Amino acid sequence: MHFHIVTLFPESFDSYFAASIIGRAIKDKKIKVSFYNPRDFTKNKWSRVDQSPYGGGPGMVLEAESVLRAAQKAIGSKKDVEVIFFDASGEAFTNVYARTVVKKKKHIVMICGRYEGVDARVQKILKAKKVSIGPYTLTGGELPAMVIVDAVSRQIPGVLGTFESIEEERISSAEVYTRPEVLKWKGKTYKVPPVLLSGNHAEIEKWKKETSGQ
Repeated sequence: MHFHIVTLFPESFDSYFAASIIGRAIKDKKIKVSFYNPRDFTKNKWSRVDQSPYGGGPGMVLEAESVLRAAQKAIGSKKDVEVIFFDASGEAFTNVYARTVVKKKKHIVMICGRYEGVDARVQKILKAKKVSIGPYTLTGGELPAMVIVDAVSRQIPGVLGTFESIEEERISSAEVYTRPEVLKWKGKTYKVPPVLLSGNHAEIEKWKKETSGQ
């Protein structure tokens, strides 16, 4: 899977993508990540990519042309591409979405907005899928892009140590415990649920199912 991210701030991804599972997946060439900064695609000699909105209102809007050029560089002549335009009112991103896109596409292009957003004509011209990671507003599309890279990468064979590590493929409790069996903290004692120490796998799976809400 090749992730193509259109963003004004590619450096904001550095620490997260260099760490842990995602960093290892990039190193092992299980996934690839490329960045496209609209400032590199503008004709403006000052590399300005934002303009005041028509109709008035606060803030600035990312202009269409430089974002389209950046996105077109990412898309090229590829056919198996999913183009994503982040929008709080868009389709909710889920594990089902992540699994589906892994099976059907080899490239994901993500348009990361900033300021008051991206000129709406970008989404219409690219016929990009409007996607939301939650009913709230963020200062930019970089965090949603990280979420999608992480969630989609987990679905790619070989990225995780074992297939069973994918939570949705097993019964996973909302509660997990490890040593010590008895934890003493500020004068109180906290114990691991007895069922987890019983060795009775049927009862343990039943407990996991009950605490997972499944």
